[in-house]
Amino acid sequence: MPYLLELVLNTPSHHRVHHGSEIKYLDRNHAGILIIWDRIFGTFVEEAETPTYGLTRNIDTYNPFKIAFSEWRDIFTDLRKSRSLPHFFGYLFGPPGWSHDGTRWTTAQLRSPSTKIQITNSN
Repeated sequence: MPYLLELVLNTPSHHRVHHGSEIKYLDRNHAGILIIWDRIFGTFVEEAETPTYGLTRNIDTYNPFKIAFSEWRDIFTDLRKSRSLPHFFGYLFGPPGWSHDGTRWTTAQLRSPSTKIQITNSN
């Protein structure tokens, strides 16, 4: 596509990044039509190589209802087990992967060099 359109519109290349499961592509390129918002809010990333499509964790079902609502179920499970108002709001408004006890990692933590060292040393 012409360069000026690539700056503003969500192109096929930008959309492929959105569906990538590599750490560098997680939580990127959320735009439906205008990629300019991702550029403004810092969630834009250019496609460097063809992404691997998929989820970071398999859902293990072909039931379309379960697929469509599995993330909502997980959010409500987290909200139910929160023991304080800050935890409740952390699960509701925090980044994907946030947990009150630090047992899960957000994408920012997964991208940090110190986490990469921890992952390498634990294998």
